[in-house]
Amino acid sequence: MRTAIRSNFLFCTGDPGLSGTAAASTLEFVPDGLLLMEAGVIAALQPAATLLPQLGSDIPIADFSDHLVVPGFVDTHVHFPQVDVIASYGTQLLEWLQQYTFPEEQKFHQHEHAAQSARFFLDQLLGNGTTTASVFCTVHPQSVDAFFTEAQKRKLEMIAGKCLMDRNAPAGLRDTADSGYHDSKALIERWHKQGRLHYSITPRFAPTSTPEQLLKAGQLGREHPDVYIQSHVAENRAEVAWVADLFPQQRSYLEVYDHFGLLRDRAIYAHCIYLDELDRERLRDSGTSASFCPTSNLFMGSGLYDLMAAAFSGHRVGIGSDVGGGTDYSLLRTLGEAYKVQQLLGHSLHPSYALYLATLGGAKALYLDDHLGKLQPGYAADLVVLNPAATPLLARRTKRAHAATESMGTAPLFHPLDTFFALMMLGDDRAVAATYIGGQRWQKELP
Repeated sequence: MRTAIRSNFLFCTGDPGLSGTAAASTLEFVPDGLLLMEAGVIAALQPAATLLPQLGSDIPIADFSDHLVVPGFVDTHVHFPQVDVIASYGTQLLEWLQQYTFPEEQKFHQHEHAAQSARFFLDQLLGNGTTTASVFCTVHPQSVDAFFTEAQKRKLEMIAGKCLMDRNAPAGLRDTADSGYHDSKALIERWHKQGRLHYSITPRFAPTSTPEQLLKAGQLGREHPDVYIQSHVAENRAEVAWVADLFPQQRSYLEVYDHFGLLRDRAIYAHCIYLDELDRERLRDSGTSASFCPTSNLFMGSGLYDLMAAAFSGHRVGIGSDVGGGTDYSLLRTLGEAYKVQQLLGHSLHPSYALYLATLGGAKALYLDDHLGKLQPGYAADLVVLNPAATPLLARRTKRAHAATESMGTAPLFHPLDTFFALMMLGDDRAVAATYIGGQRWQKELP
């Protein structure tokens, strides 16, 4: 079925730089455009005046004339089993895991609980405009089955995997090096590349895996070079000290993963706050990506991620909500917090780079940028329609969006960037007018 959207379209064609220095050459804006979708992909994007006369009258056109359409958001780090512990009070990372996360995750041995949680989780993502994510399940294989089953029903492009944990966790959440290997291998065979689904080898973090388990995870990675790897690194000072005690032979926390063969293309590590220059160079040289999780880092009091240092090193970076440590499914809200973190570090996160992080940059971090993250022919028709007047405050603020200037990288902002900046600072799920998956508008199922 061929369908079309009439609106204003904004997307990145490349990396505009943290300060927006390359925004003029890496942004594309099509005011009053028409986007044609067919067989799940974008067939054309042109000015409406150009494309309308070429279309037959049988093609339905959704009119979002006063809105802004961008590629679907890409969340590079999030936990679906933590839907019920979001916004839990009073602890930092290691205590938070013991007090809230581990007790909650033990419930996921029940398939129906996992399935119901996956349905809620995916509805939250889609209601906030997130169309692709890298997702942690629990140690239970049935949690992976439940998640992928629900994602497949929605025809989503998703990455997920079973947590590997064989120590420093409750008995109900521990596997063994061998059982984790065999369970993961079976899940890879069952789900990897089924439709738009991808499997990720998922050691939770170094302290909850023995060297034997990390060795097995590296073996899995060598046996399945096209699957993903995901974990956490250098999030919290106490965590970093713990890893140094557990793995004294390694120079750094990141080097622990490197030692076991877990840095490579399609590997993504959340947080990366307490890394040094050598670590960042190793991320770059190995093709490993980082996920910046500002709402979680602030809520947990973990620290401030230096996006400037990451950009300077040249490794891949995406943005992550990190729900439930993170406090919002909305990547608009997450970008707003990312802006504030960088302000505290003396940098200004340009809205063009914020858009890049949540779309094409996130797709690049997940090695999906050959078909996600742009509004161009041949790319997946996964997109989000944003309403700049979704709330009275947004409506008042976006009325003053500046007219286009000769340079999109200097103030005053090119007007759609000013609108996007207002959305990321003041918006939330109310600003998401519609989410499209494979050219079809998503509708939340009634309970």
